[in-house]
This record gives sequence, C-alpha cells and structure tokens, in this order.
Amino acid sequence: MSLRRRTLLKVIVLGDSGVGKTSLMNQYVHKKFSQQYKATIGADFVTKELQIDDRLVTLQIWDTAGQERFQSLGAAFYRGADCCVLVYDVNVMRSFDTLDNWHEEFLKQANPPDPGMFPFILLGNKIDIDGGNSRVVSEKKAKEWCASKGNIPYFETSAKEDYNVDPAFLCIARTALANEHEQDIYFQGIPEAVSESEQRGGCAC
Repeated sequence: MSLRRRTLLKVIVLGDSGVGKTSLMNQYVHKKFSQQYKATIGADFVTKELQIDDRLVTLQIWDTAGQERFQSLGAAFYRGADCCVLVYDVNVMRSFDTLDNWHEEFLKQANPPDPGMFPFILLGNKIDIDGGNSRVVSEKKAKEWCASKGNIPYFETSAKEDYNVDPAFLCIARTALANEHEQDIYFQGIPEAVSESEQRGGCAC
C-alpha cells in the first residue's frame, strides 16, 4: 500500500521574546547572525529544503512573536503543525519558567488528535554568553523538564556561534517527518504499524 507522501512539514517555534528564535532560524537557513535585536511582529516563516534518507523535505519553520500580546495568534496558525520547537535562554530563568505555558498554549490551540504523543523539541539557546558563566538554567534542570514531558529531545545551542544549530534542526525535521508518517498510517486505519519511536516522536539524532 502506497502512503500519501507530503514533503512540506510545518514546524512552529515558540518561546519568550528575546530568546533567539529568529536568530536560530536565520543561522540555520541563511547562515547569518545579526547582533541587532528586532522583535518579530505577529508571525513569519522561512523554508529550507533538505534530504532525509530517500525523501526531499521542505521545512516550513514558523517564527512567532514572544510578546504576550501576540501569544494568541489563533488556532488556524497552530493547526497542521508537524512539530513544535520550544526555545528558552539558558541565562534567563523566566524564559525557562514560561515553557509550561508555551507547551500548554500550543496543545490548546493546535488541538492535535493525541496530545500526549505530539512531538516537541526543546532548545536551550545562548550558551555562548560570558563563556557559559552567566547561565542560570542547568542542563540537568532542562533535561528533567524534558523527561516530565515524555522525554522530548533537548539541544543546547548558540545561534551566534552556530553551535549545534544544524543537528538540532535535523532532529526537528526527522521528528516532524516521523509524526507526519504516523498520521499517514493512522489515516490509512492501521495505527499498529507505527513503531514505538515514531509514536514518541523520536529521531535518530
């Protein structure tokens, strides 16, 4: 049985204002980093094509404003997402503390068929600042949070130094692809064919 093959994958990036969401995306797609901070207004997206195994995948990565007044962008924006990326600044505790809010907001707005299995990935950004001496959120604390949410993948990144950006987005792409594939099988009416790693949104990163 041939599966419906959609190569366009929608990825939503969420997190507080100033954590580096736009910088991470620009580094990944354009290999550029700007010191000047410009707040994202509403939402915007970039695309990147990459080869995963035998498939050409187009990632449509949606950047969102972190300001509270833009938090409720509406269900239509979140619907159809294949993966959600949560970003925080390892040097700002508040950006870590609000992760629960972003996680809940996404599930509420996107309303996926199986919220417990929907794939998330966490990125702890700006690890380059002050040689790591300014960080207030430990890797252990971040991994404990990930474990509490079903063992979601975690990467520590630096958009400025281009550290771990490509591996993180490759994992994001693989996770989104696994989720999209799971939905294909689900809609074919044979959910038992989905592997355990795909059900958990796992990726070989």
